[in-house]
Amino acid sequence: MIAEPTVTSRSSIQNENLAVDANSSGAVNNTVDGARNENRQKSLRGKRRARGGSENAKRRHTKVTNGSLGRAQNRHLKHGDIEAVTLFEVVTMGRSAMQAVVDDWIEAYITDRDSGLLDLISFFIQCSGCKGLVTAEMFQSRQDDVMRKMVEELDEGSGLQYKKFLAFPWILTVTWPMDMDSGEYPLTMSGPYWRRFRGEFCEFVSVLVTQCQYNVIFDSYLMDTLISLLTELSDSRVRAFRHTCTLAAMKLLSSLIGVALSLSVSIENSQRLGEVERTKTSGRRNSPRLERIHRKTTELQDRRVEIENMMDAIFKGVFLKRYRDVLPEIRSMCMEELAVWMKLYSPVFLTDSYLKYMGWMMHDKLPDVRLKCVLGLQGLYGDPLLLPKLDLFNSRFKDRMISMTLDKDHEVAVQTLRLLILISQSADEVINPEDYKQLFQLVYSSHRPLATTAGELLYTRLLSSPTPAPDLREGASEQDTHTQLTTARVRALLHFYQDSLHQHVVYLVDSLWDCAGAMLKDWSSLTSLLLQDPSTQDADLSAGEQSLVVELLVASVRQAVEGPLLAGRSTCKKVSVEKKSQVDDCGRLTEHFLKVLPQLLIKYSGSPETVASLLKIPQYLHPDSPNAEFPQVSLLENVLYTVLELHTDPAVLEAAARSYLSLCGEETAWHPLARPGRDAVVQCWADRLAALLGDALQDGNFTADEEKTGEILSTLKKLTAFHNAQDLSHWGLYEQVFPLLSVEIIHGGLPTQVDMEALQCVSYSVLWNLNTSRETLTSREKAVAQRSQMRALCEKCLRCLSHNDQSVKEQAFLSLCDVLTAHNYQLQVWDPSSYGPLLYTPDPKLQRALLAFILEHVFTGAEYDSHSRGSDVESGEGRLEELHRRRSLLAGFCKLIVHGVLEMSMAADLFKHYMKYYNNFGDIIKETLSRTRQMDKIESARTLVLCLQQLFLRLKQEQDSGVTCSSGVQTFSSIKELARRFSLTFGWDQTKSRESLTLIHRDGIEFVFQGFVQRAEKPSPPYLSYLTILSEFSSKLLRPDKKIVYTYLQRYISEQIISNREECWLPLIYYRASLLATGAEGEDAVSFISSDTLKQPSLANRSRSPSVRHSPTADEDRKPEVELGPIAREPPPTIVISEEPFHANEELDVDTVEVDL
Repeated sequence: MIAEPTVTSRSSIQNENLAVDANSSGAVNNTVDGARNENRQKSLRGKRRARGGSENAKRRHTKVTNGSLGRAQNRHLKHGDIEAVTLFEVVTMGRSAMQAVVDDWIEAYITDRDSGLLDLISFFIQCSGCKGLVTAEMFQSRQDDVMRKMVEELDEGSGLQYKKFLAFPWILTVTWPMDMDSGEYPLTMSGPYWRRFRGEFCEFVSVLVTQCQYNVIFDSYLMDTLISLLTELSDSRVRAFRHTCTLAAMKLLSSLIGVALSLSVSIENSQRLGEVERTKTSGRRNSPRLERIHRKTTELQDRRVEIENMMDAIFKGVFLKRYRDVLPEIRSMCMEELAVWMKLYSPVFLTDSYLKYMGWMMHDKLPDVRLKCVLGLQGLYGDPLLLPKLDLFNSRFKDRMISMTLDKDHEVAVQTLRLLILISQSADEVINPEDYKQLFQLVYSSHRPLATTAGELLYTRLLSSPTPAPDLREGASEQDTHTQLTTARVRALLHFYQDSLHQHVVYLVDSLWDCAGAMLKDWSSLTSLLLQDPSTQDADLSAGEQSLVVELLVASVRQAVEGPLLAGRSTCKKVSVEKKSQVDDCGRLTEHFLKVLPQLLIKYSGSPETVASLLKIPQYLHPDSPNAEFPQVSLLENVLYTVLELHTDPAVLEAAARSYLSLCGEETAWHPLARPGRDAVVQCWADRLAALLGDALQDGNFTADEEKTGEILSTLKKLTAFHNAQDLSHWGLYEQVFPLLSVEIIHGGLPTQVDMEALQCVSYSVLWNLNTSRETLTSREKAVAQRSQMRALCEKCLRCLSHNDQSVKEQAFLSLCDVLTAHNYQLQVWDPSSYGPLLYTPDPKLQRALLAFILEHVFTGAEYDSHSRGSDVESGEGRLEELHRRRSLLAGFCKLIVHGVLEMSMAADLFKHYMKYYNNFGDIIKETLSRTRQMDKIESARTLVLCLQQLFLRLKQEQDSGVTCSSGVQTFSSIKELARRFSLTFGWDQTKSRESLTLIHRDGIEFVFQGFVQRAEKPSPPYLSYLTILSEFSSKLLRPDKKIVYTYLQRYISEQIISNREECWLPLIYYRASLLATGAEGEDAVSFISSDTLKQPSLANRSRSPSVRHSPTADEDRKPEVELGPIAREPPPTIVISEEPFHANEELDVDTVEVDL
């Protein structure tokens, strides 16, 4: 599409537009050369000067009749007074020389308008990137001949394309190479230079019209020809012509609007001057002057009509054809310019007949086109003078604008919502309350820019001007007025939240933070609303509303400290938070809440939900605040202890434990004061638990009554919650609580809740011991004692796996997974130079128990995925909680495999359920498969083989027994699909998985043919159908490996078997075809392979396991062509690859690969 870059020595003169005699009918040939190389353009900018006239005018004395001769002569022009350059080169020189060059062109056009006009035509052809030939012939034919010549055709013989069209007074023929459509052109080329070209090209069109508006634009020659040219080329099949000339036509119309506006101003001035002249008295009235004014006004009106006719021709000839162009850039350009026309020249363009195009294109499938429509409408609705003309558009396209707030493109949705905000501000009656209700819900959107824009709408409509309090006194102080206004806004926000479909206060605060941050950070007003005396008249908040205000308060504190970083909410760009403002907010909230928080905790101490929310505030206090006083911290700790004595709710205990952790941090200034208070609280609980357990545990039996049991459970919950967040090993909780587990195991009768809390507390003790083993283990005796504690805990948890209560079993399983994973991690990071944890390997019984637990409680049958097991999970929320619980159990077990605690072969039982439970657990199983492959490729491949062979054998046993496959047995098609999914996990880089794939094929071949001897009563191996499953991995083999695997297959089969076409050997034929990459041989086996029924003889030995191999019974030297006997299993395949670099798109030579099978 773009001309080839020329060498430096080549002249910059374009060989085009030979001199034309206006009265002759001879042809004028113009060779339009391509765009210059970008670097050459930059280097010549400073050397070139604007020419004094049209290049055709400069060369009209040249006596040439052939284009090639003209080009040859032009090459000799090297060092003249003025270097002749084309208009295209002038545009690329920048805007500084553009106006002067346009003035020079106008002078040349006035001198010889045909030559100047040909220069302009060549400019537009050249800006399209065309390096073809332009031929112009004078129009002197009849109309029918002209229409006959209006063609655009392809000459395959010469490899050229032609477009012939009328640009009065010429018939232009543009010839270009066939490959022009496949290349780039200036408007689409990359790089900063070509990105500037678009703006400079548009600027040239604008300057051209501006400079011509007082003379040649009305000569009925220039604009007619130019409009004809752009109309014809914008209708071309060639993308470059269509795109470039459409852009030129759109900018030309925009520039003509500027001329029309100038004429309108002149007409108004003339009319005003005429009115002044007519108001004079009859004696002083100057009739000739009035006539001159009238003639001038009429002339200006005629010119405006002429300009409007030009605009109408461009609109009908270009816009109406191109606004639905197949190229999205052209559609976007048309919509963008249409919005400009409507705003600049509203009397003509801002009508329903033009607005409909904007409404229609809001349904475009490309987001950029929709975005241009929305941005254009924003400019229209932002002008109050234009609103009366948009009434019909509002009624027809309001629903579409509201639906676009849910656009899949985030930027379109955001800008549409901003458009609706403008509409709501200017025309309140357009959007009804139901529409507002739908738009307000966008504050909970996962895309933060859209949510903040919706928050702006919510604040503008509901919160910026709330209904004032009716009892506000006239002489109230400014502080009281502010408090009342904030209270009214909070009440309005509470009403909105209560009516919302979503219940996410944190996301609501984040959406309102940018526009209503001052209100949300008015913590004094919010806390005063919560601390109001119930006897006052204003205190009419219900308990639910008070809880919502507390959540709003906590969310605003979190937002001020941590900023707009929420899980699940994405942002298009990084949100910058001013550091100084954030520090100031932290200081203010710390000073305020150290005084107010104790009062809030005391007032709402009876509500666990409210207390749990308030206890999150100390986590955000700033210890280094200069206004924080130690007595206030001590008071807060005392109140915390008082509240904890009243509650055992898990949310309250967790929030309190995290708050103490923040207050007692060693790097904080409050550590010397807060740490002793925390220790005193824990010591009190530990002493109380020791006393209670001393009375309850007598002779190894749990003898506590219901009241004592409640006290034990309450104290144990508090210690467990604090032990989860902080290390409490100093108080010896393991030794105190572990006897409870012994009582449960030996005698039973321990309450379920006590049993669960005891398991958690003991597991936390072991985890903290492992975490601090690097500092605490100073001798071998301590290391042995630590391993004994862990072994004892594992034994107790193993016995609890058979507990009657489901929650106890799950807690025991999770405790086992956490402890074993943490122990394995400590072994990996242990420094050999010091004492560390001793090795502990779970015994096979424990490993089998963990696997059995997963199979029983996670993979519970196909019917579980669509129906719940009990009445407690009838609702959707219950099903989600149950699914989350099962996913947590599966993830814990998979971590044991990934960290090497359990044997990798145990993952085979998980992989069996990959397809069946793909929707619920597919991501976890796939990640486990990926991690195991990173650990050991060979062992991971063997695990996949074991999984498939076990499924196949179970299906074979079911079919041989004559029993219909039960729900727990997968069909042959499902096993084959599972193998296909396994093969897809190897990815596209086949070189990384060569060893694994060859191992899969080798084990599969051995599994089928091991120990097989062909006899009359047993013509084929019993497991031959497994080759159909194995063929799913053939596509991942490299071509050399396929040949090697096929060679290994030939060791087990003879030529007679290969040529056998009986039905029982179809799997072998299919597998052989997959290795040889000749699918024709496997077509006969399609019907057999796709069937779920295996037409094979019954198993010779049903007790055979895929993990157990028969010992060799035949000599290794036996030739495969003879009757096949068992072949001894050989070591795993070793692949030796040449050390030369290998690329994935290259074929490996067979000589560079060795595979021992």
